[in-house]
Amino acid sequence: MKKSLLSIAILMAVSIGAKAQFSLGIKGGVNFSKINTDNLKESTTTGYQAGLFARFGSDFYVQPEVYVGSKGSKFDFDVNTNGTTVIEHGKETFTTLNIPLLLGKSFGEKNLNFRIMAGPIYSYYMSRSDNFSTNINNSFQDFGQFKRSTLGYQAGAGVDIGPASVDLRYEGGLTKINDNYGQRPNLWALSLGFKIL
Repeated sequence: MKKSLLSIAILMAVSIGAKAQFSLGIKGGVNFSKINTDNLKESTTTGYQAGLFARFGSDFYVQPEVYVGSKGSKFDFDVNTNGTTVIEHGKETFTTLNIPLLLGKSFGEKNLNFRIMAGPIYSYYMSRSDNFSTNINNSFQDFGQFKRSTLGYQAGAGVDIGPASVDLRYEGGLTKINDNYGQRPNLWALSLGFKIL
């Protein structure tokens, strides 16, 4: 029974791919993220992404994805200790499940084409880690009160060379992850994918 269902699923995938120019692939990459924050100085951290993508269409296409990634930021805090203001440093890192839905246009031949794409992205914050000092935690007690879900957008360009797919994208936040500090995540991501169907 399981073999029959698997055979039917493979036949359906091949049929859809033949008619709708469907492709499925794996992807991974690196990103450089920062969380823009009111009244604090922030700087970039390096993260990762790894997951799956599908593509429907050729000249104009729809590309849903699902991948796990990390994003975060470094922060400089002015902390008042015993009447003296000192600058302390902290870092916040999140592991997120990301689901973008991109609309795109491709130019070129089957084995070498260039693409542009844009669309919304939903991110679910699965876990977080930080390295804030006791002084920071005491002075900014509500800094770590983050939302679990955010909406954003992605826009970028890519190139396909045979089964390989390279993308460079910018991601911006539409919703804040912390209303008290106006925090919106944004990042640049460079990824490499391979079509497996």
